[in-house]
Amino acid sequence: MNIGEFNLSKGRIIGWIATRAIDLPKLALRPVESENELAPAYEIIAPNVGGRVVQVGALWEAVAKKTGEVFLQGHVDDPSMPEALPIALFGSVEEGYRVAWRRQERDDFGPAIRTPRDNAPSGNRGDDYGFGDSTADGSGGLSSQGAASDFDDEVRV
Repeated sequence: MNIGEFNLSKGRIIGWIATRAIDLPKLALRPVESENELAPAYEIIAPNVGGRVVQVGALWEAVAKKTGEVFLQGHVDDPSMPEALPIALFGSVEEGYRVAWRRQERDDFGPAIRTPRDNAPSGNRGDDYGFGDSTADGSGGLSSQGAASDFDDEVRV
């Protein structure tokens, strides 16, 4: 089901997504510049009620198994939404993108289909879903295993 579109306008990729319950009339795709192969291709950004631009999603490049078509897939998500909206964009920057939506099976703890990552580093079973090792011990207290020895307010990139 198509629920929106994005087109190139004045050097920016702008568009909208609308469903019966969601109306996002002003969205933009901001390219992500990263050398990390797991980084998304685009961030989905939108103005909030105060006029600030905030990230509401991300898109990664994907390839259709049957046709070999390259498309973008990801989610629009926000704490004000009951759940993430899975989307795929088909087309190109030059011709514009059609936004498609497809219902996914979900459970209370994450995606319904969990597959190990083929390119996971050794020792990683691929079942941490990107969260890494726990810093809690068996009783729920802070474990020294896997946790930094000192905590500070700095964010390291």
